[in-house]
Amino acid sequence: MPHDHGQPAPSPAENMEAFLDGLWKQNPVFVQVLGTCPTLAITNSVSNAVAMGLATLFVLVCSNALVSAVRKLVPKQVRIATYILIIATFVTIVDYLIKAISVAVYKALGPFIALIVVNCIILGRAEAYASKNPVGKSILDGLGMGIGFFIALFSLGSVREILGAGTFLGFPLFGPNYQPWVLFLLPPGGFFTLAIWLMVFAAWKDRKKRREVKTMAEAA
Repeated sequence: MPHDHGQPAPSPAENMEAFLDGLWKQNPVFVQVLGTCPTLAITNSVSNAVAMGLATLFVLVCSNALVSAVRKLVPKQVRIATYILIIATFVTIVDYLIKAISVAVYKALGPFIALIVVNCIILGRAEAYASKNPVGKSILDGLGMGIGFFIALFSLGSVREILGAGTFLGFPLFGPNYQPWVLFLLPPGGFFTLAIWLMVFAAWKDRKKRREVKTMAEAA
């Protein structure tokens, strides 16, 4: 894995921590509650959530890698502008890819593809992590945060589509007699679903923490 000349290579434990932080400890949606605008706006279906999750993952990994690679060449006075330019380049690539693959998904996501440029998750990782760490660790950080964001979008999209339309990826699940909870497809449903997932995630973390404390107490 590439690392800075004159600096020791990151240990496997450090690499694993850089990857896992975004999945669990610092999940961008369920822990940091970032990127809520696209999270609430496009998770009314699983397909939209998957498309936005993959697009953001691609931009996160590529922008982290490039920001890390050029971090010593960019003057501090223009670093944010440079990061935005790098991110915008990869967002443009994603924009054309989604349009080429599926016009329907492209229309459904609408302006939120372009708004990936100002997604606080991506710019935040570029400034807080990629600009201070080697390329390898920055790629792993981007992967972890991107997959964490994807999981969050997929979780919200699944609940909202299943309850709000009775389908999953467009396939009916409950038969013709099912009465959809249309509320979950509307903006308030996005807030309700996010709140439910935040409570589930917080309870899961709290339960894990209590188990660790109990284990340490028994060991002592």
